[in-house]
Amino acid sequence: MSQSVERALRILPVLAGGPAGLGDVAEGLGVHKSTALRLLRTLREHGFVYRQADGRYRLGATLFALAAEAIENLDVREVAHPHLVALNKATGHTVHLALHQDDEVVYIDKVDSRYPVRMYSRIGKPVPLTVAAVAKLLLADLPEGERRALAERIEYPRYTARSTPDAAAFLRELELVREQGWATDLGGHEESINCLGAPVHGPDGRVVAALSVSAPSVVLTAEGLIELLPLVLRTADDISRDYSGSGTQAEERS
Repeated sequence: MSQSVERALRILPVLAGGPAGLGDVAEGLGVHKSTALRLLRTLREHGFVYRQADGRYRLGATLFALAAEAIENLDVREVAHPHLVALNKATGHTVHLALHQDDEVVYIDKVDSRYPVRMYSRIGKPVPLTVAAVAKLLLADLPEGERRALAERIEYPRYTARSTPDAAAFLRELELVREQGWATDLGGHEESINCLGAPVHGPDGRVVAALSVSAPSVVLTAEGLIELLPLVLRTADDISRDYSGSGTQAEERS
């Protein structure tokens, strides 16, 4: 029975490449056509496989419906929270998780610093789009057209001398974030606060959330914060893996 289950599951990636005939499926599995036909019929009865008019097979509607339902019911905050707690315990600093909603990036979870000097923030509060590390990560993942349109319609407040000055600079920063896979806010919003962030990926590889570690410069220098990058990236990858099985950045870097 376990061999049959394994073979049936192996059919799915074969068909993910597009419709395939019985012979192609049998060859892909390394089995006789009769065995492949029996497996295909079982999958077809349950809606996981659909037989086209030309006799070829493709993935069925039930599979897509289940995937969509699973994704819809995934709660990234619930998945991420234990990892945020572990990151906070390892570093001692404030940890945030944020989502992109319309033209806002909002904190959806927070674990406070254990130090008496800490940054002010709260769950549900929008972050400054043009400087926050989590915002850069989420906006950098937008398609180029959407990214450019957003950059041109938002304002660029001068929170500090290090704040992003205009759309051109913002787009350059987002391109850098896309290339390196992480982001910083080194005194861009508050002179004394530095943040380091990493992306959380969904099942399709897109960025669904972003986490960050933040610390006042009197507690941790910007250089010291950057030294936490491997840990921050690893935490984001662990969340991605738990959320959707697609968090492989750390593996690709190693």
